[in-house]
Amino acid sequence: MSEGRPIKTLALYTTIYPGVEPFLPDWYRSVREQADRDVALWIGLDSLTVEAAIDAMGGDPGAMWVPAAPGDTPAQVRQRVLERLVDVVDGVVLVDSDDILHPSRVASARLALRSSDLVGCALRLVDQDGGDLGLVYGLPPESGPADVLPRNNVFGLSNTAFRSDLLRRCLPIPSDVALVDWYLATRAWLLGARLDFDNAVRMDYRQHGANMARVRPPFGLPQVISDCGRVRHHFQVVLATLTEGVLADRCAVVEQVARDVELFYHRVVLQPPRLEQYVRALNELDPAPLWWSTVAYPALQNMWTHEKETE
Repeated sequence: MSEGRPIKTLALYTTIYPGVEPFLPDWYRSVREQADRDVALWIGLDSLTVEAAIDAMGGDPGAMWVPAAPGDTPAQVRQRVLERLVDVVDGVVLVDSDDILHPSRVASARLALRSSDLVGCALRLVDQDGGDLGLVYGLPPESGPADVLPRNNVFGLSNTAFRSDLLRRCLPIPSDVALVDWYLATRAWLLGARLDFDNAVRMDYRQHGANMARVRPPFGLPQVISDCGRVRHHFQVVLATLTEGVLADRCAVVEQVARDVELFYHRVVLQPPRLEQYVRALNELDPAPLWWSTVAYPALQNMWTHEKETE
């Protein structure tokens, strides 16, 4: 990995898709208010035209637009953009188009990437209208990113920045990947990248009905069931794409966590009485907000490592 080379060229990348239109004016305003404006804006378009996106955000951002091809999956939309970006800029800042950047977002990412290959920042949770929910999403106290990965994730598509030389090694993104952010972060961790996390809040993370990964309790049975399906598939894809250059000891950790998730699926998710017990216990513990912490939460591991299954 690169050591301390300045980030001279930086891109800010987001994807715009149907349903996000009501949030685009806030997003566009926050992009215009960046303290560091020396950044190239790239926008992937998934099932929307350039004209529709500009109309929804209320202005022309002067972006490099990359339309999806017919039939592209969400992963392919992002792969289409990122494979181009890694060859033309030194670093890439990822943001979601339904979220709001704080003025320091780009500047802090540029600085952090001088000494790190992958960096995340804390997010303030806000409601659909942008109202503060009184909860910050970040690293738990006294934890580092490598303490969270690979079991959970703190590097989302809205709070993460990559050095391009690392991102290039994490690509390509398989077309069936649903959790693109976690896949890329796991690949980076497997490659031994320098990971960092800024616990200063640099983004507002909007909570609404279309959020794939919810982090606020109370959690319900349908969410845990759905989350488990996504997490199982994530690990299946990661295990299928282990390549030369990844660290052997970290591969072993991924394999162990994947086995843990499979046990959880068979011994908890497929057994309604135990699943109900698990969800009650999870809500009582009120876990720190981490993406995918609803699945095989370690403090409750006796519920699926115990050999006797619920009748």
